[in-house]
Amino acid sequence: MTTATIHSEATRQQADAWRRQTSLRRFYTALGVGLLLVAMVATMWFADEANAGHFFERLPHILDFLSWLIPKDWNDVWRALFDIASPHDKGTQEFNFPLGRVYIWGGFYIPEYFELMLTTVNVALVSTFIGFVFAVPFSFIAARNLTPSQILRLIVKRFMELLRAFPEIVIAGLFAAIVSIGPVAAIIAIGLHSIGALGKLFYEINENIDMRPEEGLRAVGANWIERVRFADLPQVLPNFMSYTLLRIEINVRISTIMGAVGGGGIGEELKLAISRGFGAKTLALVLLLFVTIFLVDQFSAWLRRKLVGEQAFLMNA
Repeated sequence: MTTATIHSEATRQQADAWRRQTSLRRFYTALGVGLLLVAMVATMWFADEANAGHFFERLPHILDFLSWLIPKDWNDVWRALFDIASPHDKGTQEFNFPLGRVYIWGGFYIPEYFELMLTTVNVALVSTFIGFVFAVPFSFIAARNLTPSQILRLIVKRFMELLRAFPEIVIAGLFAAIVSIGPVAAIIAIGLHSIGALGKLFYEINENIDMRPEEGLRAVGANWIERVRFADLPQVLPNFMSYTLLRIEINVRISTIMGAVGGGGIGEELKLAISRGFGAKTLALVLLLFVTIFLVDQFSAWLRRKLVGEQAFLMNA
């Protein structure tokens, strides 16, 4: 058998293997899409059964909600957002519930909606800080290459899995019975969930660090805390901060949802505006929430670029 024949046979086998792999990939893709469609149809059917058969009947009315949300006069949105009175506001149901203004400092006042938005952002910041403070040591303990004790690693990993297994609303409901409904319950719930979520991300980063600084400090007699502080933490801190900033963005959205179920902040007023049928106030709050989240996202992205570098940021994005 000549060299050309052997090369041709090897090429043919590679082509056959590639075709089999492509066919198998297409089969799994079609199977996954089919299962997804079946799950979606089953979910909609169960939703229709749970709503006494009115789910599909009421589905077309979603456009009615959107038409209600769009105000006839856009000035009503700005008046609702900045608490500006208008002559035709008197006697209308929507403007019979003024929020007023909040005193800040030196005779300076801001609309109360902005104060509620600051409460929502503060809940996100405090809960993320709590998550970061506890997730950092847990992540080093859970890392396979940094903690030799398998039992200790498993305990910490299972504990973090437990914290992120339950939705924040469930945790808030449990603590609301202890500390009452309000921002404190929301902070505890989001903070506990952030510990589990950040801890998992952090220990996966720790398991991929360069071990040569760790081995060098171990050779000169450094203990575990000293190795973590001087050999491991400097390598991973930029990535830790990047994930923490990303978590702040997520927690701002979650704290809004928590407010709708009694966690305080802008979410509670948004729920009230929708339930009372206040279209202008609802749209004003949605716009305020959108602008706030956009600004938080942009500021967080700018900080992440500064921490991990432009090229690494684009690769992670």
